[in-house]
Formats: sequence, C-alpha cells, structure tokens
Amino acid sequence: MSYASYNTVDQYSSPSVGSSDLPIDMAEGNEANVDLIGLECDAGNDVTKEVEEVEGDCEPYKKKQRKKSSIIWQEMTLVKLENGEERVQCNHCNYKLKKQKDGTTTQYKRHLDCCIKRKINLSGQRNICVLPSTQKSESVNGVQSWKYDQARIREVISHMIMVHELPFSFVEYDLFNIVMQTASPYYERISRTTTTKDCWSTYEIEKKRVQGLLKLVDKISITTDIWTSNQNIQYMVITAHFVDLDSKLQKRVLNFVEVLPPHTGTCVCDAIYKCLQEWSIEEKVWTITVDNASYNDSAVRLLHDSLSFHTNLPLDGKLFHIRCCAHILNILVQDGLSEIKSIIENVRDSVKYISASPQRLHSFNEICKQLQVPSKKLILDCCTRWNATFVMLSCALDFKQVFPRYQLRDPNYNCLPSDDDWQRVEEICSLLVHFNEVTQIISGSEYPTSNLFLLELYNIKEILCQKSVSVEPWMKNMAQRMQQKFDKYWGSSNLLLSIAAVLDPRNKMTFIEFSFPVIYSEYEATRQIAIVHDSLYELYKIYLDKYAATSKENDFQAMDTSENCVATTTWKGKGLVVETGRSKFEKFVRNVETVQNVKSELDTYLQDGVFICEGDSTKFNALDWWKSNNLKVNI
Repeated sequence: MSYASYNTVDQYSSPSVGSSDLPIDMAEGNEANVDLIGLECDAGNDVTKEVEEVEGDCEPYKKKQRKKSSIIWQEMTLVKLENGEERVQCNHCNYKLKKQKDGTTTQYKRHLDCCIKRKINLSGQRNICVLPSTQKSESVNGVQSWKYDQARIREVISHMIMVHELPFSFVEYDLFNIVMQTASPYYERISRTTTTKDCWSTYEIEKKRVQGLLKLVDKISITTDIWTSNQNIQYMVITAHFVDLDSKLQKRVLNFVEVLPPHTGTCVCDAIYKCLQEWSIEEKVWTITVDNASYNDSAVRLLHDSLSFHTNLPLDGKLFHIRCCAHILNILVQDGLSEIKSIIENVRDSVKYISASPQRLHSFNEICKQLQVPSKKLILDCCTRWNATFVMLSCALDFKQVFPRYQLRDPNYNCLPSDDDWQRVEEICSLLVHFNEVTQIISGSEYPTSNLFLLELYNIKEILCQKSVSVEPWMKNMAQRMQQKFDKYWGSSNLLLSIAAVLDPRNKMTFIEFSFPVIYSEYEATRQIAIVHDSLYELYKIYLDKYAATSKENDFQAMDTSENCVATTTWKGKGLVVETGRSKFEKFVRNVETVQNVKSELDTYLQDGVFICEGDSTKFNALDWWKSNNLKVNI
C-alpha cells in the first residue's frame, strides 16, 4: 500500500504513531515510516489543520510528471474539456486532438505538417499589435502590424555590445534572456560565439556603408591625434570630415590603431597614408588638422609630398596643414597661468586637503550651512587641462569666506589663500570665462566650426590687448605672455580660417577688413587682407575650371541629343536631312562663346550685403544657407 493513500486528517494528526495504526510496509521500519515521523515532528503536533492545508503540504511529495521533451509542445497545448477529458490543442488553428495514453506524439506532428494556419504564420504573416491610447499611431484605431525578426534583434544586440563595451557573454546572462523572452516569446537565445560573429558582420557592413559614402564626395578633411590609454598603450585615431550631397556635415572615424614608439614623423606619416590607401581617399584629402607636436610637423611635410604625386593640392598646399585651435588655446592659457602658479597651487592644495578626509569635508559643510553658502561641491582639477583649472577656481571662489573659518577649526590646514590671492583668482576667472566660451564654440562637432574660428580669435586678441595695459603688473605680465604665444601661432594669416570666415554670409570680406587691423599691425593687416582676397579668387578659379569641364561634357551630351532630335524628312524617299534654323543657331551658340558673364559668382557674392540673421544667430548654419542659395551661387 502506498504512502500517498494515507492523506486523511486522522493519520496526520495522530498524537502518537504506532505499528498497529500503520500499514504493514510502514510498520516494518522502512523509509516511509521515517518520512511520516519527520513530517509529524515538523508539524509540531498541530491537530487543528484543515484538509486543504494538508493536501497542499503533500503536493511536493507527489510523483512528478514526465517532462515534455518533444518539440511539438512548442506549438501544442494540453487543455481540459468541460467533462474533465484532456485533449491536445493546436496553437495555430485551435483544433483539438485526442491525448494518447502511451505519450506518443506522431499524430500531433502529422497535424502540424498539414495545418494551413501554421504554414501561413511561418511564411511571414504579420502579427497584430494594439498600441495603448497614450501612444501616437498613424492608424485611427491604434492597430499596427509587426513581424518579429530574429536577425534584426541580433543586429541591434551587436550594436549594443559594441557601443556600451559589454562582454560577449552578456547575451548568455539569465536575466537578459528572461527580459528578451518576456518582451517577445519568439526570441531565441544566442551564444557569445554568435554575438562575436555578429559584431564582426556589423563592422563590415558599416565599413562598406562608409566606403560608399566617401565615394560620393570630392573633398575630405582629416584630423588625427595620438593618446595613451590607462594600460600605457598608445593609439592613433584618424577621423574624416566632409560635406555630403545634402550639404550636411559628416564625421566618420576611419582608423583606431596602436602605434608603437618611437613616434617619429616617418612612423606617423606611414600610418596615416596606409589608412588613406585602405579607404581609397588619398586623392580626395585637402586638409589635415594636428596638434603642435614636433613629430606632427615632420609627418605633415612627408604626407604633403606623398599626396602631391596623386593630386594637386589647392593653393599649392597652403591650406593643407591646419593646427588645432583648441590645442593652441590650451598652450596659450597654460603659459599665462604660470604667472600665478603659486596662487593656483594654494587653491588646489586646499581642495585636496579638505576633500581627503570625510571628517574635514563634514566640518567644511557645517560652516557652509552656517554661512548659508549655496550647496556646491569642491572640484579638483586636472593639471594639464586649463578649463578644468578654471572650473576649480570659479567653484573655490564661492567658498572664499568658508576657508578662513575652517582654518580656525583645523590648525593643520596651512595652505589658505590670502585676500589678495582671492582677488587675483576673481580677476583670472573673469578673463578665463572668455576663453572657456571660445573653447565651447570651436569644439562643437554637430555643426560647422571653421567659419567661427576667426571671429573668436579676434575676440581673444582684443581682450589680450586690453589686459596688456592693465595697471596690475601681474595681469599685465600674464596678458603679454599670452599675447606672445598668440602672435607665435597666429601671427601669419591662416588662410583656411580666413577663407572659411569669408564664406560665411554673415561675414564676407567685411569681417576681414574689420578684424585684421586688431589682429595685425597696420601694414601687416593690409598685406594679409590682400593675401586673403587673392587666395579666395585663386581658389574660386579651381572650382570654376572644374565646373566648366563638367558643363562642357554635359554640353557635348546635349549636342549629341540635339543632333539626334533635329527635324529630318525624306525628300521623295531620298532620306535627306533637313536642319531647322533653331538647330543651326544652337550649334553656333555652343561652339562660339558669344555670351559671357560680366560678373563672376564670387564677385556677386562679395558685393551683396552682409546677411543679417533674424532671431538667434547662434542657430545659423552656413551650410544650410549655401544649400538654399545653390541656384544663385552654383559654382
């Protein structure tokens, strides 16, 4: 007799267990008897339990049903009819089949093979998705069709792995798979090996897409830099900047490779040229922007000589080498801040000292609450970044009344800036705020910036000129040092920045004539203005020659088409060609340039008034203006 048949209240609630009350097999001291005694002990001799509770407690001990291992149970469901009879129902057509006692599934598989609705679903019929009323839908009733696509899911997962730098084993995490299967029951688990292959496939697809994009453009600008990771590995990144056919600024990273030391000019040049060859753009490069490292100057010269064999660089390569303006600003400001190095070190040491201990920080915050200082945190700078130093100084300036009071509580604090030091910090911050604003503007990547550089450089030059005549000797010395660095790097006209400024319709040559007398001396300003004017027309001639060659080719094609469309008649069946007067005149116009433009497009552009923006001028995009005026200034 089985133990499962003894599930009444009397047997479970008996205060004692004896051999006379048990079946023979339990009375003989077998495992069932031990299990029952253990159950009774666990129950704590509670005789007030209900039958339902006892039956519920016995469920873990029931015989487990055999796990369904056949694949057909993914598309079949076991259902119970009203009369208690169990049937097997198809998930596609809801047809119910008789359940086999022996557990065979052959007839279920036979039904799935013949199920018409199953074939329709597998052939790609879309499911119906009902959107909530809060979501916008193109359809009136909020019903949209969708189709689950496992391939698309794998593609998106590969992007997620690469963008967020997740491990490939992330796709094997249990909770990730639970989330995906909750979102869609059609989701199929993928392995880390499959994810690795998907990431490589995504890379190859994106690479081909970028190659197709680069084939459509004629001019590409390159920026490159070398940096060291926290593993002390040095990498070079090469980025291509260009304007697409829709007049939108585009940026694509072409290469990110390890560069072994030493970083000589030859080594850097070879790495850049190899990348350009891999992307087949060595004939399209017009400019390259690098920082002021000495090896970069040598690398750019070698690269200039190599590219000259493939193409004619504009203006004999005068636009080829561009120095990074943000890097020059960093050098300029760092050189000026060295004039008050001791003051900055006092502020930095104060921030370090207070932030080093939770007790000191707590005491500092208590003083802030007493003085009702706005809740801010002390910020420690990065010594190599002047803008981080500016943020540290401006933040510490808000706590200048707190530091002296903290010194009264902590006698070990011995780096307190004096009142004169705080006065100088305040004047420095009023100067650096202009440099910080310029850095924010020229460091943008979502909009054109080359037309903005010269305007901001003029602003900096004017501020330095004002500070260089300050009555404070330390400020005067600092401004003069920064002015010397400015003249060193921008003493000679940067043609690219000047031409880009002229091509901004808000500036034109009017801005060059306005700003150069501030940036240069009177004689030098006149000479530099003439250089910009002549270079602009020389560059325009390059575009004009290209446009003329393209127009000539189009004219030849039009001529052939026109000749084929000339009115021809057959005179008495002789097949003689009769040419109209209009066709003869059109040939004459094409062969003889009797009509010439009095003014070039560049003349017209420069002579028109400066464009005045309506509203916020910071949202103006020069590329959008040129696109909208394409018919007027086509060349």
